[in-house]
Amino acid sequence: MDTRPAILLAASNAAESIEREFRARYDRDYRIEVLPDAAATLARLAELLDAGTQIAMLGAERTLPDASGLELLRATQPLAPAARRVTLLVPGEYVDAIEEMRLAMLRRDIDTFVGVPRGKRDEEFHIALTELLSEWGWSVAGPVVSSADIIAEPGDRRVGAIRDLLDRLGMPNRTLAPDDPEALEMLVLAGPDPVFPLVRSFTGQVLQDATPAKVSEAMYGGFDAIPDGEVADVVVVGAGPAGLAAAVYAASEGLSTIVLEGDAIGGQAGSSSMIRNYLGFPRGISGMRLAQRSRIQASRFGARFYTGREAIRIERGPDNEPEHHHVFVDGAQMCARTVILATGVQYRRLGVSGVDEHVGNGVTYGSATTMAREMQDRDVFVVGAGNSAGQAAVHLAKFARSVTLVARRGDLSETMSDYLIREISATPTVHVRCRTRVVDGGGDAHLERLTLEDLDTGERETLPADGLCCMLGAEPACGWLPDGIACDGHGFVLTGRDVPKDTWVDGLPPASLETTVRGIFAVGDVRAGSMKRVASAAGEGASALPLVHAELARLRALQLAD
Repeated sequence: MDTRPAILLAASNAAESIEREFRARYDRDYRIEVLPDAAATLARLAELLDAGTQIAMLGAERTLPDASGLELLRATQPLAPAARRVTLLVPGEYVDAIEEMRLAMLRRDIDTFVGVPRGKRDEEFHIALTELLSEWGWSVAGPVVSSADIIAEPGDRRVGAIRDLLDRLGMPNRTLAPDDPEALEMLVLAGPDPVFPLVRSFTGQVLQDATPAKVSEAMYGGFDAIPDGEVADVVVVGAGPAGLAAAVYAASEGLSTIVLEGDAIGGQAGSSSMIRNYLGFPRGISGMRLAQRSRIQASRFGARFYTGREAIRIERGPDNEPEHHHVFVDGAQMCARTVILATGVQYRRLGVSGVDEHVGNGVTYGSATTMAREMQDRDVFVVGAGNSAGQAAVHLAKFARSVTLVARRGDLSETMSDYLIREISATPTVHVRCRTRVVDGGGDAHLERLTLEDLDTGERETLPADGLCCMLGAEPACGWLPDGIACDGHGFVLTGRDVPKDTWVDGLPPASLETTVRGIFAVGDVRAGSMKRVASAAGEGASALPLVHAELARLRALQLAD
């Protein structure tokens, strides 16, 4: 029996070259089938779905004998919503088709369009396809080879948080019950009285009584490995887009760079299923991929990452080391000449006891990718009105029977990008309920129901709910900062001319991204007045480096003067 995921291609004009190109690259891992028209493709799709075959990709020429390619791909949306869809343009069609293809992508009829290769080694053609297949494999297919195994008792709420971390790190994982035969080797390594959950990382280490923090620290190395007495040029606190950009630029310019992250590298952006408006990625990129590539890039330049423990305090150095800042985590400290705060924001809790008690069993904060596969043919809710909520709703719609987006605001356009609003409008299984909030929920071992309240009428309605993804706006994670760093009324860090005038030195404000403490900078979402977008956060992270260089130069001058 052929268990490979299928790639179905509807082609007539260039069928031979299309089949040759796909088979040459993808035949080992995918079942490639070329059909002559739309009717044959739909019939074959139905047969494969009935047989339980996963559909990885659907491709169609722009013009078929019995329909347009877009009509065919649109018709497959409710049948195989998670499959990637591609229009294949034959030579001569490209210029005339551009506007039609652009509108089709806005409507979510297709993921992309590519020209059929006219010669050998058309790598641009294959880059487009492999990117789509890579995202499909990560978000839909499930792991073929696991990098991390979890053993836990059924219903253990901690498993969801561990899986979420691993998914955001891009590490394929699977969950096994203690009586699963494949769990035996791990249980032997754990000893006679294992404490669940157990996690075995790709290094072979088995963690008992595992938590996301323990797993994260095991993946990237413990804080105990930091050499005593080392003073880094830059300590970056937070590894979201802003922190990662700062780390890339700092390390690439020869500065000794340490990055601290208490959660998953990538921050909140790392949980986004698909970011479509980030510069340089016309087909979009998942937050996980963006974070993964950025971490690798920074590491190759020499940046060192330590994860799994939150920063808890910053202090100025003693009198004999006034130029140093000391950054503390539980059980360790780092010395730095400059510090970049890039801690971002965290999602607010819903604050509904009947809901929050099911976190890990049907309720998640911040990430839809981990729960998505479990929501096949189920009813799911997303709470939030920002881009992350919109991305989650669109992604969940590829699996769930229905997705309901619940927002307090009266209009999504106040906080959500237009392209996402268009995608939501074009997805028939996504329903939007504005001016609505969740007021109750419940279930036995798993979330089973939610109660929604209309904010205008006060009317309440209880609905079946198998899953809930909460993305309730942002709160800065700044409670650990010293009093000397000024924040606004909402807790965001003030920088530059926005800091209180009584903290200016000699009548001059700090540098544009500098806080009220000299040598400590704030970038990205944690900074008051920031744009709260991935690209702007990355830009601020990069923009901090000239200011860091200026501060390091000032410190060197002071040392020479002494």
